[in-house]
Amino acid sequence: MSFVVSARKYRPDQFESVIGQEHISQTLKNALKSDHVAHAFLFCGPRGVGKTTCARILAKILNCEYRTENYEACNTCSSCKAFNENASFNIFELDAASNNGVEHIRSLVDQVRFPPQQGKFKVYIIDEVHMLSQAGFNAFLKTLEEPPAHAIFILATTEKHKIIPTILSRCQIYDFRRIQPMDAVHHLRNICEKEGIEAEEDALHTIGIKADGAMRDALSIFDRIVSASGKKITYKDVIENLNILDYDYYFKIVDALLTEDVSKMMLMYDEILRKGFDSEIFINGMGEHLRNLLVCKDEQTLKLLEAGENQRERYRQQARMSPISFILTALNLSNECDIHFKQAQNKRLHVEMSLIKMTYINRASDMAAQPQIAQEKKNDVSSVATSSMPKTAAAAAPSIEKKETEAPKPSVEYAKSENQPLPSIPVKNLASLKIGSSVSDLDAIYKAVAEEHQAEQGKISRLNDETLLEAWQKYGTTIDSPSLKTTLEKATLKIGKDSTILVTVGSTVSQNAIRQTLDLIDFLREELHDRDIRLEIQLDQEKMAEANAAQVVKRPLTNKEKYEKMVEVNPLVDVFRRHFDLKSTNE
Repeated sequence: MSFVVSARKYRPDQFESVIGQEHISQTLKNALKSDHVAHAFLFCGPRGVGKTTCARILAKILNCEYRTENYEACNTCSSCKAFNENASFNIFELDAASNNGVEHIRSLVDQVRFPPQQGKFKVYIIDEVHMLSQAGFNAFLKTLEEPPAHAIFILATTEKHKIIPTILSRCQIYDFRRIQPMDAVHHLRNICEKEGIEAEEDALHTIGIKADGAMRDALSIFDRIVSASGKKITYKDVIENLNILDYDYYFKIVDALLTEDVSKMMLMYDEILRKGFDSEIFINGMGEHLRNLLVCKDEQTLKLLEAGENQRERYRQQARMSPISFILTALNLSNECDIHFKQAQNKRLHVEMSLIKMTYINRASDMAAQPQIAQEKKNDVSSVATSSMPKTAAAAAPSIEKKETEAPKPSVEYAKSENQPLPSIPVKNLASLKIGSSVSDLDAIYKAVAEEHQAEQGKISRLNDETLLEAWQKYGTTIDSPSLKTTLEKATLKIGKDSTILVTVGSTVSQNAIRQTLDLIDFLREELHDRDIRLEIQLDQEKMAEANAAQVVKRPLTNKEKYEKMVEVNPLVDVFRRHFDLKSTNE
């Protein structure tokens, strides 16, 4: 017996066996049930998704003499047997790719006029209908719009946009979907059971993804792998025969990027090139791998991951070890590398430079964060209520917003289990890793960060009048400046709303001195176990007024004022002036 390819051997002969097109099958069954079958159909969709198969199944059911309760063909009547033996005179198939002239359509139109000798309908299946010429379309219009009652047309195409609107308006249009990888895997698994073939789950998933939504392509690839591997299909056999880069390389490279191991990363990339893989294929696969890590960050997007169960678990583990900032930045670098790849003169160096940039993402992020953190601390300590300023100063001063000195709140969580989320590892901890560190070193750091986070969460705020005064005085003992110590001792403290500490001082000099003490707020937060503490430094208006009154500016006296003062002290001065006829300052 000659060999029959799987695409033909396992071609569906009933609607219920069609893969991934349930919306089409159910609609056509409902039309058969209600006897509302149109005279013209247009089946659209990518290659290998079942357009021609569904057309043949529909044609078979239309002439079936004993339809089942589920409106499928009985496969026992004379019409069904003739169809199964390719001997039916009521079903005509035309390939428009090779019969696209006006003469071919006129010949078809002439055949349409004659009723069927057996059965109720003549069904005309025209494949690749978009290949018809303009004259062929025009010759087909009238017959397609008003065919005889016994004629039904089923058109199939992969390029609906090439069909003229007058044809589209005369047909019921059905859009076929691409075959999902999981549907293809399920179908291949059933074939393996029937053929007695042992196949690894990852191998079938790789075939399903490589088929790119076409079931016919998946079956063709499957036959090719079976021919090479026999009755046992492994993941290794699939990637070798299809020349696919093993996903294990991407996991190892990302591990090297996270630990800043440039040497390991470069050697892995060199090994990929020596195996004959193109750099463009590698960088595209790298982008796909990073995208898979990103969707693993959230349980809601995990369904977007197209991989076998073993691969899914590896993606989950590596996603836990990868900060969201690292994944997004690396994904952007990978995309930029792909965009400029064709313009690069030295393509290998172009890819290597992108990988090196990915290696130091965490360190670069840490360096970039240092000035921002310092500025946040400065702004936090110098936050002043505008109500305590003079009106002119308040109008001129910029608005001061509340800042937080702690590290930005992590948006990605690391979990020992699904029910126990923990914060992602800070960038500074990743930057502290040495080159050559393993994933287990990363895991140890995650555990340490998790324990620190839990300990921090267990602390309860101790902010009250007594503990505040105690912490304030304790800070005074840690500084060496006598003037600053005096300033802190004379300040008046009061607890406001939302962990705000109101600090009242008597002069702008004291106000500026406390503002410039950047580590004061960190000390208070640590001592009082309250990360929301902020300082509001105010001026005591009464003390300011007293100080201004005590510092009246003295100006020099005029000659007249000096003379009047002398006369007040000794009136004889004026007698002496008149006796000698001297001039006074007012004359």
